[in-house]
Amino acid sequence: MTDYAIILGGGKGLRMGNDVPKQFLPVGDIPILMRTIRRFREYSSTLKIILVLPERRHEHWARLCEDYGFCENYEIANGGETRFHSIRNGLAHVPDNAEGVVAVHDGVRPFPSVEVIDRCFETARREGSAVPVTDVIETLRHVSNNGTSATVPRNEYRLVQTPQAFDIQLHKRAYRQDYNDGFTDDASVVESLGHDITLVEGNRENIKITTPFDMCIAEVIAAQQQTRG
Repeated sequence: MTDYAIILGGGKGLRMGNDVPKQFLPVGDIPILMRTIRRFREYSSTLKIILVLPERRHEHWARLCEDYGFCENYEIANGGETRFHSIRNGLAHVPDNAEGVVAVHDGVRPFPSVEVIDRCFETARREGSAVPVTDVIETLRHVSNNGTSATVPRNEYRLVQTPQAFDIQLHKRAYRQDYNDGFTDDASVVESLGHDITLVEGNRENIKITTPFDMCIAEVIAAQQQTRG
């Protein structure tokens, strides 16, 4: 039995207002994507890591790895037209007869706790799926097409994170489907097969770095973790 992690390193970083894609920007002392990969390696020294990168970014990534002396063990897959197709390309690196768990994670989420990663893998091993979530702590309002709005009970909603983990064979079967716009994450793809999704507790530090404000928060988290570590 072998476990896999597919880490998505795509994204243009348009909302970051920077010519350099956000996954390559440094947080603390290393680029975001390297920090993410190292967190999964911290979880397991035997985990098979598949990094999905747009082909045009391979050379840039290779230079960064040389500059930072980054030599973690992983494979590289080419990115696709959409997130769905990128994950499908990553799954192609997982043998068709493989048994175990595969997790998919956003490369610009460098702070999943090791405990959450472990929780996702072990829950998916038992239940077939595991998706980390956190509580909604702010008031939510639903806005209708006509512009009216109403407060909705926030205790009925959760914020979804990654890694999202699944039985390998289930995940491969899900990604043999044709793409549609309703596939917003792995859970939605697997759910379309009629498979229930198991939710697990995530960690609030596991932010997705998208904007300059997120970078500021990430620097604080990185500094705190370095102090504790």
